Amino acid sequence: MTPKTNTPLTGLAIPGLFAFLIAAGGCMSNPFGADPLDTHTIASPERLRSINTLILEHAPEPTTPQSTAQTLEDARERFKDIERVELTLDHARIAALTNNLGLSATLIAPTIAAERLSEEEGRFEAIFTLNASVNNNDNATASALASGESTSRSITPGVTIPLRTGGSLSITLPVSRFESDNAFSFLNPSYTSDLNFSLSHNLLRGAGRRAATHSIRLADYDRQISESQTKLEVIRTLAEVDRAYWRLYASVRALEVVEQQHSVAIAQLERAQRKERVGTGTQVDVIRAQSGVADRVEQIIRAQNDVQLGERALKVLLNLPGLDANSPTHFELTSPPDPVEYSFDPDQLSTTAIENRMELLELELQLARDAASIAFAENEKLPLVAMQYTYRVNGLGNTMDNSVDVLTRNNFETWTVGLNAEIPLGNEQRKSALGQSILARLQRLATRDARAQAITREVYDAIDQLSSTWNRILAAREAVLLSARVLEAEQRQFDAGRSTTTDVLIADTNLADARLTEIRAIVDYQIAQIDLAFATGTLLGQSKVDWAPSDPRVDDQTDSKADGETRARQGVIPYHPGSGIFTNP
Repeated sequence: MTPKTNTPLTGLAIPGLFAFLIAAGGCMSNPFGADPLDTHTIASPERLRSINTLILEHAPEPTTPQSTAQTLEDARERFKDIERVELTLDHARIAALTNNLGLSATLIAPTIAAERLSEEEGRFEAIFTLNASVNNNDNATASALASGESTSRSITPGVTIPLRTGGSLSITLPVSRFESDNAFSFLNPSYTSDLNFSLSHNLLRGAGRRAATHSIRLADYDRQISESQTKLEVIRTLAEVDRAYWRLYASVRALEVVEQQHSVAIAQLERAQRKERVGTGTQVDVIRAQSGVADRVEQIIRAQNDVQLGERALKVLLNLPGLDANSPTHFELTSPPDPVEYSFDPDQLSTTAIENRMELLELELQLARDAASIAFAENEKLPLVAMQYTYRVNGLGNTMDNSVDVLTRNNFETWTVGLNAEIPLGNEQRKSALGQSILARLQRLATRDARAQAITREVYDAIDQLSSTWNRILAAREAVLLSARVLEAEQRQFDAGRSTTTDVLIADTNLADARLTEIRAIVDYQIAQIDLAFATGTLLGQSKVDWAPSDPRVDDQTDSKADGETRARQGVIPYHPGSGIFTNP
């Protein structure tokens, strides 16, 4: 054996390996050890593990005790000269649908689910492959018939096409050049150019369109489930806006009632003072009247706070520009309640709820998903049997042109047919997976029946609540009329010297309680209507809402905007750009 000298390529092999490792790991990093860049610490340990304390400072002590009149004046200053914005119930709904942050995030979920579906469909896209290599051999040989030194260069472009029936088709065109020091080589260098067609297909497990596209089907079910959940969130947001609107209305009306109480208490104080000055009254009546005024001031402060809390809750839901939760602007509610008695067909409403409720639709989609999973698990129990077929047209020559010429004449053909099988001896793993899929479907069927029963109960409860609240309104109206007559009578009795300030204030308190009860009954009646609409999976009112998934990657929501503007020009709907929300009259 004759020792051979290293070629330049051979001499660079080992340094080239280290250069490749350094380039793969980064020029300035160690590919064999840890590096500070491997982690990214954003929060310091102190920020994560230390809990700070809140220190409250005492307000300065007043130099003189604050009078009731001053307290009332301070309370009135809270709402004095504050900007007011008119707000109807329809405008509140539109604002929430357009700007509500929680809903904006929810509207992205169907877009994510659609991207997952697109991802699964992309598994069947054709793939271009390219493989290139250089191989330099320097082998010790014991025979002159064998090659000691050889160099081969090859490049193999190809296309792989996944089949939706459970197989894969591959077309490749390997081209290579081979050169060696073998003196007996017929072609040196030699060029090869082959055309390969290869088909691999499952015959049992994984065979068939339904098995191969199972992941696409699941992703599509998940997309529909996501849209049903989003629709439910849209309905829930609208219902919450309506409830917040009427709760704020109740707080505003309650503030008006306690302010009227304060006016009555002031008038009673003036009457008591006049009677004391003329000698027909007592000091005790004056003190009682002053106490009544002080009580009303405290009630005004609490009522004002309830109004501010209600406005803040509504502002958060609407998220209107310039009307943040901490903005001082007040809402002027211009949609008064119009309580009228309704008649219902409970059975029809229950049927409507079963058809419209998104929770049941979501369960139906889950059941369809379970059925698909059962069918796939049954297919997974089958043995794995795959057929491989390869057909090759060979080309060979001392130049590339000669090799391609031989290939195009199709003088040399090769084909291969093979069969691979994998048969589990116990198959318990896949049997258990099938059992789990079947049990999950049975469990969901029971859940669906329980959910339908719960929805029916919600509808009947909402109807009973609505009827009961209507009777409460009638009773409260009668109580207001009678309490007003009692107050007038007590005031006349006091002027005649037959009653005391306490009696007048008690009558005024009873009248205020009756008015507050009426307000609560009216608002509860409005909310009961909202609850009934929610129980049936519908919206209260005359406006229909069409929604579309939101894609924050597109600033102008091109598709939704174009569709919305077209329909708006046709006079069908008012369009709210960028929201993915359309309201239909």
